[in-house]
Amino acid sequence: MSEKIQIAVHPDKDALAAAVAARLVTALVDVQASGAVPRVVLTGGGVGIALLRDVAASAAHRAVDWSRVDLFWGDERFVPADDAERNDRQAREALLDGLPLDPARVHPMPAAPAGGGTADDAVQAARSYARLLDDLALPGEDGVPAFDVTLVGMGEEGHTLSVFPDSPAVHEQAATVVPVFDCPKPPPTRISMTLAAARRSREVWVVAAGAGKAPAVAGALTGTPETELPVAGARGTGWTRWLIDAEAAGALPEGFLPRAT
Repeated sequence: MSEKIQIAVHPDKDALAAAVAARLVTALVDVQASGAVPRVVLTGGGVGIALLRDVAASAAHRAVDWSRVDLFWGDERFVPADDAERNDRQAREALLDGLPLDPARVHPMPAAPAGGGTADDAVQAARSYARLLDDLALPGEDGVPAFDVTLVGMGEEGHTLSVFPDSPAVHEQAATVVPVFDCPKPPPTRISMTLAAARRSREVWVVAAGAGKAPAVAGALTGTPETELPVAGARGTGWTRWLIDAEAAGALPEGFLPRAT
């Protein structure tokens, strides 16, 4: 992997969310200025949803032609569509419902049937989303769109998307989307892109805040394998950007921190 790595440290999680929101708007404008349609993978979590609220609150978001943006999700809780824990529902409430999006360009992961669904339902949902990605991939993209930006969060134990340490998903090399069972944090069943799929993105942005994530941030950036810290395997083909707050950067060796100028 020959990607470039950037580490940007912000004072706190609120400043981090605002900065990533501004960065995202700029990235969308730049892709559209080139004549292309941006393809973006959204994430959930506290900062992931906060940055969407910051996009909504920014006047700069009017510079984006939102009818020409393709939106995807990297993972999803396999719960019914009306469940408040759904990442896509939270994203819609934070930002998407207020935008002039083309519904045909918004691609949430399948929801569970009412009542929660079965393991087979989750398997079929993952296969359905994998087929969607394959259908939308351009010639030469090998089954997954070359996303312009894939946003990912991370857990204190180093999981990203819904790929957890030493799980079947972290060892998956062929599939692009998998069902995830027995997650160590609720809900136990999820649908997730694999690390192999995320690595086909032009840019991956790892967004993390809080002192509890500092050891995993440091480990991922200093060589811990992705089987132990899956976030270490979230890499873009062009850029991998670690967008973190000061607490999450707290365990990084001095040489990894951006120098003041």
